[in-house]
Amino acid sequence: MVNSKSVRLRVMQGDAIAFGPGKAALLQAIAQNGSISAAARALGMSYRRAWLLVEEMNHCFTLPLVATATGGAKGGGAHVTEQGHDIVKRYLAMERRAQTAVAADMAYFDSLMTAPEESASN
Repeated sequence: MVNSKSVRLRVMQGDAIAFGPGKAALLQAIAQNGSISAAARALGMSYRRAWLLVEEMNHCFTLPLVATATGGAKGGGAHVTEQGHDIVKRYLAMERRAQTAVAADMAYFDSLMTAPEESASN
């Protein structure tokens, strides 16, 4: 395993995580797969968990990030809205800027921390 550390950026709305790395990955998977269930399978999470994350995101923002369609002749599905695509794009840019901003401090932390396999065996 690579001895690397990371900082995880989350956008909070009160106590709720409005957006973060897991929700960004879920939106990207929905965009790629065309449904919440297929996105959940691709990410190795339950459909229920994925649905709850989508509901939380849609509740936290003024416009929905994911739009769903119920089954029918063409089947159901979901798609990431224009605002959803914009949020993912901006979040990933924020994440890159944050990583750059803390790179020197992270290198310092990395020099003082044990490798993950070392800390697990202690």
